[in-house]
Amino acid sequence: MTTAALRVECHAGYRGEETPRVLVIGERRVDVVEVIDRWLDPSYRYFKLKGSDGDRYIVRHDIDSNGWELTLFERGER
Repeated sequence: MTTAALRVECHAGYRGEETPRVLVIGERRVDVVEVIDRWLDPSYRYFKLKGSDGDRYIVRHDIDSNGWELTLFERGER
């Protein structure tokens, strides 16, 4: 299985924390309409997001490498 490249555009909050605002998955751009949840792990930051397409995503930010990974995709109601 081939994984599409993931790019995440972020906005830095008042404390300098990066919050995803746009996901670019391969050639597809999805605006983040809601950050449903977020949590920390010693090496990663996780974000559960709702996209403008109605789908839900969990993305993981590797703090050390500054890389992003899509860890869960859930199709919304259509």
